[in-house]
Amino acid sequence: MNARKPTRIRGPVYVVGDNIDTDQIIPAEHLALVPTNPAEYRRLGSLALCGLPHSAYPERLVAPGAETTRYPIILAGRNFGCGSSREHAPIALGAAGVVAVVAESYARIFFRNCIATGELYPAETAERLCERFRTGDEVELNLEAYELRPAAGAPVRLGPLGEAARVVAAGGLFAYARATGLVPTRKETS
Repeated sequence: MNARKPTRIRGPVYVVGDNIDTDQIIPAEHLALVPTNPAEYRRLGSLALCGLPHSAYPERLVAPGAETTRYPIILAGRNFGCGSSREHAPIALGAAGVVAVVAESYARIFFRNCIATGELYPAETAERLCERFRTGDEVELNLEAYELRPAAGAPVRLGPLGEAARVVAAGGLFAYARATGLVPTRKETS
């Protein structure tokens, strides 16, 4: 399901606060969906962030009846992806069409799952973006220059992703290992 990811992304942001856990990203009752099945992968995307409380987030990441989002970038506060080790969380966001999450911090297992699956870039910043931006604000995210540039105002510096950015761009650990010759391609093993 992975495709080579762009490192420059322009579009509207979806803004969430602190401690967005994996059950809010994809509730446990949807974990029976198999991401390698294309129809179930799309279904996971349609459900991304459906566990957020409606009172705090009346606009859904993915509109009802849609399979993908109009928001390629999520801006979050601290501890994004906490709660469990489920790989379905970054997969659901990637299946929805999210390319990157920019947060103050991540649960480490969520961060690692983003890299391993190649579904989305987990960029970090020291700035509290969830109080500076609103859902729908337009930005340009440049992962090679380590910055997020709003339509107005000063750009935001991001922490470098290093080699992890290349792994995500390649489509995850296995795709990166095959592309760099660390493991043989399928043709070489048959």
